Amino acid sequence: MEVIFIFFAFFSVIIVASLVAYNDYKISKLKENIRSQIKDLANNTLEITPEEFFQMRNQSFGGKGRALYANKYNFEGVYILYNVSKDLYYIGQGKQVLNRVNSHFTGKGNGDVYADYKYGDYWTIRMISLENSGFRTLNDLERHSIDTYNSYEKGYNKTRGNKSNA
Repeated sequence: MEVIFIFFAFFSVIIVASLVAYNDYKISKLKENIRSQIKDLANNTLEITPEEFFQMRNQSFGGKGRALYANKYNFEGVYILYNVSKDLYYIGQGKQVLNRVNSHFTGKGNGDVYADYKYGDYWTIRMISLENSGFRTLNDLERHSIDTYNSYEKGYNKTRGNKSNA
């Protein structure tokens, strides 16, 4: 009887360990797929410098009192600010992404991003629209983008869940 109990206990441990390993594998594959999706989205967007961004943002549709490009084409999504000089990322979200990106490069957003920009670091900007991204919420798109670019540990995003600089 004791041998049977030991056998079943050992067998149970093996089953549980196998299920845990399989679950870890599935989670790892899911994270890998999400990272790939984020990178595909980012790679299929225009990459511009802050100077090109300002030029685009300030374009008018002609005539006095005409709307600026940024006012007409603002969108809900995520932006990826990349300090090429330091290999650091800042990921943020906004219901009006063009306004949020503008704030970081005009001193009204993340102070570290602005300081590095003003001191002459070379930057690029990518923006991902929530619409047709495959994500349901801005928070999901932003969270997975931050994870993909590791911008908590090696970037300007300081703490998880801190939206004060987003």
